[in-house]
Amino acid sequence: MTNALSKLLETRDWLMADGATGTNLFNMGLMSGDAPELWNVDETAKITTLYKGAAVAGSDIFLTNSFGANASRLKLHGAEGRVHELNKAAAEIGREVADAAGRPVIVAGSVGPTGEIMAPMGSLTHENAVEMFHEQAEGLKAGGADVLWVETISAAEEFIAAAEAFALADMPWCGTMSFDTAGRTMMGLTSADMVKKVGKITHQPLAFGANCGVGASDLLRTVLGFAAAGPTLPIIAKGNAGIPKYHDGHIHYDGTPDLMADYAVLARNCGATIIGGCCGTTPEHLRAMREALETRPKEDAPTLDEITQALGGFSSASDGTDGGGPAASPRRGRRRRA
Repeated sequence: MTNALSKLLETRDWLMADGATGTNLFNMGLMSGDAPELWNVDETAKITTLYKGAAVAGSDIFLTNSFGANASRLKLHGAEGRVHELNKAAAEIGREVADAAGRPVIVAGSVGPTGEIMAPMGSLTHENAVEMFHEQAEGLKAGGADVLWVETISAAEEFIAAAEAFALADMPWCGTMSFDTAGRTMMGLTSADMVKKVGKITHQPLAFGANCGVGASDLLRTVLGFAAAGPTLPIIAKGNAGIPKYHDGHIHYDGTPDLMADYAVLARNCGATIIGGCCGTTPEHLRAMREALETRPKEDAPTLDEITQALGGFSSASDGTDGGGPAASPRRGRRRRA
């Protein structure tokens, strides 16, 4: 399948993705509990600013403001009938920003989890999940997204349902899961498990990897796990900018631009091809990451000790790929993309 992202991957050793959506929108006035996707129609100038912030900072890829724009999540805001409208608007704004960038910039249509538990543990059937993801995919496609990008997934079944939906929409895609529970996803998958699952998907992604989780160190250990499993697809790394701290009524992430610059280079050394940030990552962080990727040479993969020396300790003693379990107490709790 020929598309803008695969063409760019053929010409570059690494690509930089964007940073946080929620963090940056909260900084623009979004209130906790509000649906950011409604801003695609109600506050278009602010969404334009969000996308431009990433593009100007050097991102080769930015994700649309559509993470929670599926029928299940929008129902919480009485907007379940606006799925196509809100996704289309998210992509249309992104298309305008990317086309004005003066260089190739990829618009990736963000697709988050449904927020429901899939059968048999929950009530969400495979067919209903595919239907929800497909509805969202068609809106993003209509708005001009280059690629679809499912993220922060914890269940393999939901990841597979998204892949099927994207095939129905005839769209290329990428996908990341969140390894936020002692090196595993909340549903128990390890990095090695994900590589196996991705390899069996009929409609193959252009790239796969990890986002969010519990910090940059843990995410890089996951990337090393991907690389050790011998994948044939490019690896994505989108780690959080440090850890969250509550200050003056707001959540702030303590990762500095310098720390994220180190993280970006280490991610590339670990084997990642597409490197970005997640919660807490602002354009200031992205500028530092871009400069580091452009000016520092690629080196051998770091050891776990080298990662902790640069970025801090892990939240657990094992990531599960060695057969170990959650032997250490987490230093911080799970969180979702912000």
